[in-house]
Amino acid sequence: MESPYELKDDRFIDLLRKLIGESKFVQNHPPKHIPEEDKIIAHVMEALKPYLIENGGVIKANHLHFTDKRGNLILEYKPESAGDGTIAFVGSHLDVVPADPETWDMNPFELSQEGDKLFGRGTTDCLGHVALVTEMMIQLAEKKPQLKNSIFVCFIASEENNSIPNVGVDMVMKHGYLDGIKGGPVFWIDSADSEPCIGTAGAIQWTLKAEGKLFHSGLPHKGINSLEFATEAMSEIQRRFYADHPATEEELKYMFSTPSTMKPTKIAGPDNSVNQLPPWIEIQGDIRLTPFYNVQECMKTVDGYIADINSRPQHLPTHGPASKYVITEEDGNELKAKLTMTWPDDPMKGIACHLDSPGYHALVGATEFVKGSAKPYSICGSLPLVGDMQEAGFDLQISGYGKSSVYHGNNEYCSLKDMQDALKILTKVIMLIEE
Repeated sequence: MESPYELKDDRFIDLLRKLIGESKFVQNHPPKHIPEEDKIIAHVMEALKPYLIENGGVIKANHLHFTDKRGNLILEYKPESAGDGTIAFVGSHLDVVPADPETWDMNPFELSQEGDKLFGRGTTDCLGHVALVTEMMIQLAEKKPQLKNSIFVCFIASEENNSIPNVGVDMVMKHGYLDGIKGGPVFWIDSADSEPCIGTAGAIQWTLKAEGKLFHSGLPHKGINSLEFATEAMSEIQRRFYADHPATEEELKYMFSTPSTMKPTKIAGPDNSVNQLPPWIEIQGDIRLTPFYNVQECMKTVDGYIADINSRPQHLPTHGPASKYVITEEDGNELKAKLTMTWPDDPMKGIACHLDSPGYHALVGATEFVKGSAKPYSICGSLPLVGDMQEAGFDLQISGYGKSSVYHGNNEYCSLKDMQDALKILTKVIMLIEE
């Protein structure tokens, strides 16, 4: 049976054009870019205006603020036939990653169309989903189906960068606005490639500072080269990490593309001259931890590596006969190279979606119905709060309809055909759960 719900292309594109037109102002990379998500909400609310309860419609809207100009938006369709059950669509976010117009083939902050492709920052991640789910709610408001469950939507702020705390979905959950959807399936709409995403990784950011001793490079035996020390320490930390966090059978079951990883991604040092040994080096990076390992235990284990290396830095490999990590100074005191590991942000927890839940079966069934097949996958990308929500008892499933090949990249686009199919999939999910 064909779905009675079809994407209204012109209406969808018109809204998406307005959202992409605001994408410059919702780039999220403080302190340079602090988004104003209310600019996106204003366009969504304008599109929904004829369908809101206060205007004689059936959609209830709740615009939540925890920080000025940075709202979250909850929408609810609850027909008279509905009981206490809910079907929820959350996670589509109102901010985007930055875009450099110099590296794009078109203006990233304007929607442009080439055949089936809709280009612009946020088309895939995640303003395209905001427009899609808004269109779904409009069609429910127009058709007024008599459902047994209420349909709940939550658009969230501050997903792309959490260095400014207490803004987004964490606060929505903390203040109890998600309590009412705990009993029904919850679909997190912020992944890609039009397939069920059944697993994500935890994300743990770290900063490692290696301290040595500044000295003339012509007398290297009297100093401690922090760059050499940092290099060897990082190698030892990674060696131990991979020994303690090997690939697991569960990762194969969930089809993760990679096991857990720990890697450096940025490095900084002092403004010393080339003929000086650098007194310190700072390395930043992250751990992507599959959900079959515990985030807090992993951090504790890595702290143990640091303590062990600090107790005996001389055991690390050196770089030549004059390279040392422990020296005796002129006053006779011993000086050791030193590591300091800090964890600057709250870690994200990964998730392994429950494969025996009604929400999972509905998502797979709807995808098969519309596309002819379903190919669930897992990825070591990370999403905020999903692990915490699952631990709190939510039946959380993940899907998305953009393109992973352009996630956070230049010339980001989504496919209009994929969005047409997506509306059918999401509304079919509702039908299957109703059945």
